[in-house]
Amino acid sequence: MTEHAHPREIIAVENLVQTIGGQEILRGFSLKVYEGETLVLLGRSGGGKSVFLRHLIGLMQPVSGTVKVDNRSISGLRERELADVRRGMGMLFQNGALFDSMSVADNVAFPLRERGETNEAIVTSKVAEALQMVDLHGHQAKMPVNLSGGMRKRVALARALINQPRCMLYDEPTAGLDPIVADSIDVLIRRLQRKLGVTSIVVTHDMKSTFAIADHVALLHEGRCYFYGTCDQLRASTDPVIRDFVEGRSHEQP
Repeated sequence: MTEHAHPREIIAVENLVQTIGGQEILRGFSLKVYEGETLVLLGRSGGGKSVFLRHLIGLMQPVSGTVKVDNRSISGLRERELADVRRGMGMLFQNGALFDSMSVADNVAFPLRERGETNEAIVTSKVAEALQMVDLHGHQAKMPVNLSGGMRKRVALARALINQPRCMLYDEPTAGLDPIVADSIDVLIRRLQRKLGVTSIVVTHDMKSTFAIADHVALLHEGRCYFYGTCDQLRASTDPVIRDFVEGRSHEQP
């Protein structure tokens, strides 16, 4: 994306506040995400990154503040209206969340069947197409127990892509993966963005992934958006909070 372009806002979050168990997790968090970009959301574990993602698909409702998708506030929507919003979004959960009793093909087909697709020829074709996109063509009959961690993530990604979402949400996509497999997931995220034109929001604390995939980066710190900018701006920052996060410094005494 060029700096001169004026892309459309897909997601606009303003002053989002959320409490869990009496603790304020988000304290006026604001963020905009633009069409076709990959935005990486950084932050410490337990800092509210996954909580933020859940608001985007209506799994959580704000205590206060607004969440807009395609310029439409989704707070307080009925379940049927939320279903329309969710159809435009794919979600890759942190653990993959595959059904262990289902084959790869049935896992990937699940959203289609939930939507009411009964033509098995269409289901089979779309499953094959989705698996092809994540380099797993021919693995339809395997069961999740027989898949590596990286393959499970790819199957979950194929399932998220099968309804052709305009926006993809990734919750720690490289967590628990070795560096080589993690790099292959990063390459896949970038390739899907370019091939399908999807807008991507990636929650992570993996700095290598961040620099590999991000168009823009936001840092969630103490419940607010502490930094927003490009990878170059993140690298160049001398702010001690940002430097500590980027370089992984805790300041704990040994």
